Amino acid sequence: MPNAVEPPSESPDRLAAAYELLADGGAAPLAGGTDLMVQLTGELGEPPDRIVDIWRVDELRGIGTAGGTLSIGALTTYTDLRRSPDVARHAPALAGAAATIGAAQIQNRGTIGGNVINASPAGDTLPVLLAMDATMVLGSAGGERRVAAGEFWTGYRATARRPEELLVRVEIPIRDHRQVRFRKIGTRRAQAISKVVVALAWTADGPDAPWSDVRLALGSVAATTVRARGAESVLEGARPTMDTADAAVAALTAVLEPIDDVRSTAEYRRLVAGRVLHRLIREEGSW
Repeated sequence: MPNAVEPPSESPDRLAAAYELLADGGAAPLAGGTDLMVQLTGELGEPPDRIVDIWRVDELRGIGTAGGTLSIGALTTYTDLRRSPDVARHAPALAGAAATIGAAQIQNRGTIGGNVINASPAGDTLPVLLAMDATMVLGSAGGERRVAAGEFWTGYRATARRPEELLVRVEIPIRDHRQVRFRKIGTRRAQAISKVVVALAWTADGPDAPWSDVRLALGSVAATTVRARGAESVLEGARPTMDTADAAVAALTAVLEPIDDVRSTAEYRRLVAGRVLHRLIREEGSW
């Protein structure tokens, strides 16, 4: 293991103070630290020169609804997501994803903001956020700006966040009759890094009604979280039948080009992604 030298850190308790410390773009924000602490060892590239510990900035916490939007502060922990009545009502798949991340210690400390900003292709909440058309609200001393989830993850562990910015909150539109399903495949049933993550969202007026506004997002199959637009097109306007499931899987696997890595092979990921999608569709059918 490389010798690690702990960089200097500062710990503001107000958002304005955090913005000021980040203004020169030379510091890394520290939230729960479950990813950044590993980076400090030097095993995942060069560690940051300076850290701004934002854990005490309570303005970045909280879950609430207003104006047809579910708003989740960046410092919201996975345990917070699991326990929130608002998340249970409007985004239960997000609570389900949070429940798959690590053990209780990680869930008590790790944050949704950290998962989003870390931008790992294996980040478990990312496909759910992409499928639900989430928006990332970024802030700095110059004000706030909004970036859609589909434009936020720009490459492997890369995002649209500028060095002087913080992720302030995640906003998810609340939509009537929207359904979202989440599945994670890993080596174990718990405390596993994902091999394949699938999030499927759609809107339907009833169990036998055709689907609309379909979103299919996948993680751990490419350098970033991706949408499967070909399979979405098959599902758009269709009902959840066996033929629909077959056609959607064919569209997905025809274009899916997963990665090979130490956790799994590309062929395994392609096969499993198709089978998970087929099962999700079958579970909604009434035949």
